[in-house]
Amino acid sequence: MAISNRHYLHEEVYDYIVNRIKRGEWKAHDRLPSVRDLARELRVHRLTIFKAYTRLKQEGKVYVKEKSGYFVHPDTAGFEHESGHILSPHLQKNLMSEIHEIPVTYQFSLALIDPGLLPNTFLAEHVKKVMDLYPKVLGTYSTVQGDAELREVLARYFSERHGLYVRADEMLITSGAQQAIYLIAQAFIKPRDTILIERPTYSPAMQIFQHQNANVIPIEITSEGYDLEYVERMMKQHKPRLFYLNPTFHNPTGYTLPVEQRKHLVELAETYQCLIVEDDSFYDMYFDQEPPAPIFHYDTGGYVLYIRSYSKYIAPGLRIAVLTSRSPLMKDLLTVKSLADNGTPLVNQKMFLHYFTSERMQQHLEKLRIALSIRKEIMEETLDPTGWHWSSPAGGLNLWVKLPDEISVALLLSKCIERSISFVPGAICDPLNRMDSWIRLSYSFVSEGKLVDGMKELVSVAESLKNH
Repeated sequence: MAISNRHYLHEEVYDYIVNRIKRGEWKAHDRLPSVRDLARELRVHRLTIFKAYTRLKQEGKVYVKEKSGYFVHPDTAGFEHESGHILSPHLQKNLMSEIHEIPVTYQFSLALIDPGLLPNTFLAEHVKKVMDLYPKVLGTYSTVQGDAELREVLARYFSERHGLYVRADEMLITSGAQQAIYLIAQAFIKPRDTILIERPTYSPAMQIFQHQNANVIPIEITSEGYDLEYVERMMKQHKPRLFYLNPTFHNPTGYTLPVEQRKHLVELAETYQCLIVEDDSFYDMYFDQEPPAPIFHYDTGGYVLYIRSYSKYIAPGLRIAVLTSRSPLMKDLLTVKSLADNGTPLVNQKMFLHYFTSERMQQHLEKLRIALSIRKEIMEETLDPTGWHWSSPAGGLNLWVKLPDEISVALLLSKCIERSISFVPGAICDPLNRMDSWIRLSYSFVSEGKLVDGMKELVSVAESLKNH
């Protein structure tokens, strides 16, 4: 494999070595090729290989045996997660998706809607309607950008409902918000690019950016928002490529960014040429008042990439989300999307389109907000006697809860899974992997009856561990 001859060549060699180690091609304590052999293989100067090996040694990714060469350090080999020991031994490599997959009765880890709250019969009727309207839909691919009819409807909806003035050609239909984040990372992040990301944050997004070998700078989020002076210092000093954030009913904390901060972030993005990736997956899930307008509303320079997902609460099985951006960014996104799947399934888009435009959907959303508000209150009432700490969210699907320091979250998760209860350990959501006393509890997926029983059981297990 030849590598192009540019001035930062040793950095490309560095990435080449790191990626082969991560893929498991070179395992712990394996001897790496000699400087001479790797230089010959990659057709570069030996000094270039030496510089790359020197950096790897300084970072502890390789070690040296005198007169024997360079070897893979065991702490680097494979896809070891940097979290170390946040879970008990049999769960140590579990991240968010792996926790979701554990079959339990009381599923407090999954931020999805209880299927019993969805209008399943009504949705089933739409399947037949779509087949009648589009008899050839199963034999047809969507365009890469997404169904034109759906994009036109969404553009009109965003304009009329939220004052977001976008054209259909500025929208890309994706298979859920997570794919949208993945496409952005693929299109705009190169190894060693700096990005800003909230602390805590949506764990899969963090992993996507880390997989691109991005340099991640955490930005603390509180109930008041961010320290924008610190954000500006980081932008000025590190010139980040993007800032990934979830400003409305934030996952996992439930916080919502105030209007003035939303406006200021757009100003900072324009000043420091930093893209803002606004993940707005929970906007419609408010309990009393509608949240502030999206950050995208204030963007006039094309610095905000806006993700609106409908996977969580309208029809999770259809996996429909929309990624909105101004040109010329859309061109790069379309290229990556074409390589990912060549277009979200057309039948899913048509089914979503006809449900989305129905009067029944608005009725569904109103009922869903009430149901979620009740479940949040049930969970909070169960937690009230514990003395644990959390900020009651005004919308969304989660509670972000701080446990007493004497309770080990890793041990609690292990014991809870034995009792058929799951939750998300806070460390999974922390770019620094230090939030060991926090947990995310989702109140949206478990029925009201099970919610009471499961929460009582969880609290009981936690209390039993206080003096463990």
